[in-house]
Amino acid sequence: MKLAFIIDPLKQLDPGHDTSVALMEAAQALGHEVWVTQANHLSVVGGKAYAILEQVKLTPVKLGEAGWIKAPDWYALGERTLQPLEEMDAVLMRTDPPVNVPYLYATYILDYIDPTKTLVINSPKGLRAANEKMYALQFTEAIPETIVSQDKSVIREFLDRKGSAVLKPLGGKAGEGILFLQPNDPNFNSLIEISTQNSKTPVMVQTYLPAAKEGDKRIVLLNGNPIGAVNRIPTGSEFRGNMAVGGRVAKTEITEQEHQMCTYLAPKLREDGLVFVGIDVIGGYLTEVNVTSPTGVREIDRLDNVRLGHQVIKWVEEASAALKSQQKGNFQESR
Repeated sequence: MKLAFIIDPLKQLDPGHDTSVALMEAAQALGHEVWVTQANHLSVVGGKAYAILEQVKLTPVKLGEAGWIKAPDWYALGERTLQPLEEMDAVLMRTDPPVNVPYLYATYILDYIDPTKTLVINSPKGLRAANEKMYALQFTEAIPETIVSQDKSVIREFLDRKGSAVLKPLGGKAGEGILFLQPNDPNFNSLIEISTQNSKTPVMVQTYLPAAKEGDKRIVLLNGNPIGAVNRIPTGSEFRGNMAVGGRVAKTEITEQEHQMCTYLAPKLREDGLVFVGIDVIGGYLTEVNVTSPTGVREIDRLDNVRLGHQVIKWVEEASAALKSQQKGNFQESR
């Protein structure tokens, strides 16, 4: 197969942490061609989606006592070529947030890939529909009490009623801009003004879950099915458990309640074409649904001695084969 990964520049990625690299390594190990591009290298020409692509050869990371070890020159790129993306067997959109206007335009370009020829993971329509904070609100049986507002008085009423809360920017990632709110904080007004850009931008405010001290569990789902999990535990004076802000990772299990939660989410995820997803769970509550570039695979692989990337690419192999079989059947019926 030929697989195209739409990612941030390779030089910005950490091969010992980034899931995109784990997926690319898995594809290479399974004998597939791996190509890379960036969202700003996408075009529509003659009604088809094109990209400036480079084939990449990777030197896989190795596991040492302290974690994954990368080679000094861990990737090598081939020549740039402009190609129609439908010549790929699958295109994996793995650009990090924020989901801003350029990101949305990239998803519109991906709509011009012929879906009968090429898999697009995750679906462009799904990416547009699934704001990683807002999307969770529809799963009312799974989430903690949550509001979304840009109105200071609404946020104040919620905070006074709940006693403490967590504020999250709707377009953030990796814990950026998340605040712990308390009713007696003399900076409350300023925090809300900054976070909402003076009441111009809504934010999410959730009930604070004391179980967050025990960890924020990332569960990785493949086509709605959980395939692995890692716990991210806050350290020091930082209340956030995100790895990007220093959270410690620990081995964990997926509970029966969490399996039931995944079963609850799965039909909607599949309906929206959200194949590779990371959900965040605190104290049995769903807090976020991550669909743009979910991470955690490297940590799960290391702690559980598995290779989740291989599971993902094998699923892509099967889905691509089914797509081609369907395409062949449709062609024969039309003759």
